[in-house]
Amino acid sequence: MKKLMVLVLLGLMGFGYTRVLRPAAGDDPVPIPASPQRSGDPDKGYSYLTTGDYIKSGIPYDYFFLGFPKDPNNYLKRDSLNAVVPHEYTAVKAANGVVVVAPNCLECHAQVFGNKLYIGLGNSMIDFTDRKKLNPRAAGMAANLLEKSDQRKYEAALPFLRAMRTISGELYTEVRGVNAADRLADLLVAHRDPQTLRWSNEPVIDVSGRVVPTDTPPWWLLKKKNAMFYNGFGRGDFGRFLMASNLLTVSDSSEAREVDGHFNDVLAYIYSIQPPKYPKAVNAALARKGGVVFVKNCSKCHGNYGAYDGPSDKPSPSALVAAEYPNLLIPESVVKTDSFLYKANFQSPQFIAWFNKSWFAQGDHPARLEPFNGYIAPPLDGIWITAPYLHNGSVPTLEALLNSKLRPAYWSRDFDHPQYDYEHLGWKYTREDSARGTVVYNTTLPGYGNYGHTFGDKLSEPERKAVIEYLKTL
Repeated sequence: MKKLMVLVLLGLMGFGYTRVLRPAAGDDPVPIPASPQRSGDPDKGYSYLTTGDYIKSGIPYDYFFLGFPKDPNNYLKRDSLNAVVPHEYTAVKAANGVVVVAPNCLECHAQVFGNKLYIGLGNSMIDFTDRKKLNPRAAGMAANLLEKSDQRKYEAALPFLRAMRTISGELYTEVRGVNAADRLADLLVAHRDPQTLRWSNEPVIDVSGRVVPTDTPPWWLLKKKNAMFYNGFGRGDFGRFLMASNLLTVSDSSEAREVDGHFNDVLAYIYSIQPPKYPKAVNAALARKGGVVFVKNCSKCHGNYGAYDGPSDKPSPSALVAAEYPNLLIPESVVKTDSFLYKANFQSPQFIAWFNKSWFAQGDHPARLEPFNGYIAPPLDGIWITAPYLHNGSVPTLEALLNSKLRPAYWSRDFDHPQYDYEHLGWKYTREDSARGTVVYNTTLPGYGNYGHTFGDKLSEPERKAVIEYLKTL
């Protein structure tokens, strides 16, 4: 029974608030204006991100290791109690002083790649399909067990277990590797008063419709962006959005203010993250050609990245312009990718209203939501390591992203022993004939479509290969 209690932990952290209704003006891209951001100390931000108590409730420390082995890797080089806690969890003191293990932001915003942990890389291995781990009955059983056996540990764990008992059964995705971030956000605010942030057993807004999947974007792109999330509707203070994980267990707005006081530092740390360099050899001459093709065909939306500074055969100064990112929202009529994410407002029409009148939208550094009928064209720094592609992770490689004819309708990859394709940039995958449980990505499902963004189709095959070689250098 104790083991059941801890199995509800996986897949908790990931926050995207993507909703819409405002149409674009025809087919023209819409520039996103910059919002003022707080400054902070990146070292303090890293410390708070990896050891801080922004989630103040979880599984009591001694119970946690009944369901999870102690981590021998200690990727974060943490000490004391956290030295053996997996990187996606943190041992903290609950309000009553009991040590608990709580999920942290790295559940979704870090991934082990080549035996190294990359903070800021979206976790494409996450599993929101597991009915055993995301089990509301298990959370209820764990709460009952603790209440009977140890009142102080019960009090420490109650906010976390109460939330999981309420929301975990509503987070399931159809396939592994995608995130239920939007549904998680809906469910967390649905049980919070918008002003006080206190928990409500009865939902204050309706949450219905399907779970729409997302791929978790890399954090290192945020320094270039004027808005957050795939449809760019997170405006104002980024720290307010980043701290939304606190809604999982927050007691009230006074606790939220204390946590908010640290997230200027967390944002400063996120701004300091640099994308990983491509680790293999790059054909410099081919990358130079690809850079020219990229500037001509792709840079209007995705920006310029300056001259390739590889070991040899650098392009001439006239080949590539100075680095610049335009921050453009691209209407659905142009990008034509799966529309279920940006249309998700129809599932919960009260969500934006809740947020824009809530504690998060008040004070001297408020945040707000401004929906849009389409998606932002993201920066491409470090794109080589961010597979799979599109906002729902439906395309396994960059090669297939640039040639829509190569995109498989059904495909699978090895989650236990993942293999990366350094030539085509993405996960080595198997093309399947049909859907099969949750291990095969099924692009025929609503929200999981791999269509749209066909701009690469007009390129010749040599041009596409050159662009891929250039993208390795970003």
